[in-house]
Amino acid sequence: MAKRTPPKVTTKTPIGRDVDLTREVRRDKQGRRIDQAYVDELIEASRKPGRPSLADEGPSPSIAFRLPASLRQRAEEIAAQEGKTVSELAREALEKRLEVS
Repeated sequence: MAKRTPPKVTTKTPIGRDVDLTREVRRDKQGRRIDQAYVDELIEASRKPGRPSLADEGPSPSIAFRLPASLRQRAEEIAAQEGKTVSELAREALEKRLEVS
């Protein structure tokens, strides 16, 4: 069987009839009822792209640097063992180094 290519969705793509959520019962894949509060929650979540900021205001500042592949690999291994991301591991290491300065 040939693999189906989904159609391209644009702003001009018709989305079909509206659903009156007060009259029709619709459920998501987990069986939760889709009501206006559910829709509002999805809309609000879609307006907050990415991860939460670590800064008090605005986006988190970032630092990019180069390192040997072996060091990156070791950082990935340790982070995985500790259930952290490499970024979390790097932040902790930088904080500890700055504490002793």
